[in-house]
Amino acid sequence: MKKYLFAACAALLLMSASTDKKEQVKTSNPAPMENPFFSEWKTPYNIPDFAKIKPEHYVPAFQEGMRRQKAEIDAIVNNPESPSFANTIEALEYSGALLNEVSAVFFNLAESNNSEVMEQIAEEMMPALSAHGDDIMLNAKLFDRVKAVYNKRAKLSLNDEQMRLLEETYKNFVRNGANVPADKQERFREINSLLSSLTLRFGNNVLKATNSKYLALTESQVKGLGLSPDQLAAAKEAGNASADNKGKYLFTLHMPSWEPFMQNCSDRNLRKLMWSDYANRCTKGTEYDNSTLIDSIVNLRLERAQILGFESHAAYTLDDCLAKTPEAVYKCLMDLWKPALKKAKQERDEYQKMLAADFNDKEVASKFNIQNSKLEPWDWRYYCEKLRKERYSLNDEEIRPYFPLESVRQGAFTVANKLYGITFRENKELPKYDPEAIAYEVLDGDKVIAILYMDFFPRESKRSGAWMTNFREQYVDRDGNNVIPIISMVCNFTKPTKDKPSLLNFDQSETLFHEFGHCLHGILSQCHYRSLSGTNVPRDFVEMPSQVMENWCRHPQVMKEYAKHYQTDESIPDSLIAKIEAAATYGQGFINTELLAASLLDMDYHSITQPTKIVLPDFEDQAMAKIGLIPEIISRYKSCYFQHIFSGGYSAGYYSYTWTAILDADAFEAFRESGDLYNPTLAKKFRFLLSHGNTIDPMKMYVDFRGKQPSVEPLKRNRGLI
Repeated sequence: MKKYLFAACAALLLMSASTDKKEQVKTSNPAPMENPFFSEWKTPYNIPDFAKIKPEHYVPAFQEGMRRQKAEIDAIVNNPESPSFANTIEALEYSGALLNEVSAVFFNLAESNNSEVMEQIAEEMMPALSAHGDDIMLNAKLFDRVKAVYNKRAKLSLNDEQMRLLEETYKNFVRNGANVPADKQERFREINSLLSSLTLRFGNNVLKATNSKYLALTESQVKGLGLSPDQLAAAKEAGNASADNKGKYLFTLHMPSWEPFMQNCSDRNLRKLMWSDYANRCTKGTEYDNSTLIDSIVNLRLERAQILGFESHAAYTLDDCLAKTPEAVYKCLMDLWKPALKKAKQERDEYQKMLAADFNDKEVASKFNIQNSKLEPWDWRYYCEKLRKERYSLNDEEIRPYFPLESVRQGAFTVANKLYGITFRENKELPKYDPEAIAYEVLDGDKVIAILYMDFFPRESKRSGAWMTNFREQYVDRDGNNVIPIISMVCNFTKPTKDKPSLLNFDQSETLFHEFGHCLHGILSQCHYRSLSGTNVPRDFVEMPSQVMENWCRHPQVMKEYAKHYQTDESIPDSLIAKIEAAATYGQGFINTELLAASLLDMDYHSITQPTKIVLPDFEDQAMAKIGLIPEIISRYKSCYFQHIFSGGYSAGYYSYTWTAILDADAFEAFRESGDLYNPTLAKKFRFLLSHGNTIDPMKMYVDFRGKQPSVEPLKRNRGLI
């Protein structure tokens, strides 16, 4: 994420708490000395003092941060000395320290601990932050100095990282409007301001819609539905925690509740109800309608891209990625789409036969409300799980006891230790932004190199999904001191009950390893400049360090080391590992088809080259018909709740999960081929790749690690597509 636009970009991820009653929020400025952002944190490792930060501190801190950075920019612009790397590029890099700090705390907490107060602060500050970013990027005198240094770069004797910073700084200015003609700058600023507000509203609507729908069932209603004791216990606790549903079983649209319900509920009408509530979030005419926002966002992005000289928003976005062009992305996706769709059709035919058999059994059909034999989207997960149990004698309830959260977490720590020699030490004395978060010191030998927070369970104030972020990136300060990163890993796993710890299914275990891979990318950073460090790499490379960790998670040797029964502490038996391996490519038609469909939908929105009235669901239906998506499957994210691309920074970038999957499968293949999953030579090379952020072209680092260009064959084999 580019430093100068950190606040605006982070805001695109912002979600809000669901509330019905609007309250007036006081954001009056406290006296300057009362604001904890205006003095040095008196905390270990200079961690933000979360306990002292109150909502009323943010607005004055944002305002002061912008004021200070403006003064720093003015000093650069008005420097009488001729432009140099030190007085222009480095000075710009180190500007905005307070604004970066405030932004990191606010936008991270707005995702994980949001409230109506935080939402109103975001709405107040987003236009100002957008304007502030534009004031920097569109400052002609500042750009003249940057360009002057850039034009004489060959004569400056810069080291590789300095040269990279200079090139990235110049490119960042150009991509953010520095060359926009004067007569178009006002409109360019207006577009940026509008987009910051619209994307914020989009995310707010999705979270509110997700929290507004649920299914509350009585004891008699859940009897015979096929739900496991663990699912029922979690639903009962959720009901008892709700003021309106005490004593009932509460099932929500949040994935840890919704997906197990769809996999196991035998009542077809209830599955249809839950699926419809999930799939129709924020659609046209609903309370939290996002359809008109999509039309505005897509067309504003197109207009901005064309002002910058690009044919489409996708062309603009991809110009700064490894893929480079929309054509390259479409080719990558379609190469996998054809075998994935073929496999999905085979799966559909199997599930259709199972549904027909249930329909023809009058007793089953009557009991489970099966009124016709046509397979529908709300049937897919149910029959997929049912067939998996029959074919592989495998189900989530057999797997979960061996994947308690604590064991999976320790497994990730162990893999990191064996690869990179680092260790993790919990420190309960460190400040925490939420009581549920766990704080660790990360050590390399006896040296603390990072702070890591882990925050695992859902709450209404936390957006859905899982992500890695940071409260501070690694860099070297002006005095030459290494500043260690403060990393946060946020998930939404099933909460422990009074009788059992949090037990993960295998997908959730892979999610933990995935997000931990992102964390390692930030933890191991050894860069000089913040804007180049850690995960500040091209969008279609940033997922590679995370996805590669999933390979260790699923490898039998590693599973034997970390998958321990929560009651007996016995390692997972070989027989169960064999079942998991046998089922590894099961259901991959559906998984890949829904993922690729979402990626192609994203590209279709952002590859338009002429202003287009986006009418939903027509645009989405036409996009899916074009690629032949079967009606029994929907895109992983339907447009109106596709947060990644309309409020999460992945516009024209959702393909990156597939693009980098090719890299991660190929990278792990190197360890497999060596015969040692912890091969020290390969681990050292891979740590180099992780530690150097964007200081070297990421693809060059990858080829240096692998010794050759990546191959797509390991990915196809892993997913059962060949």
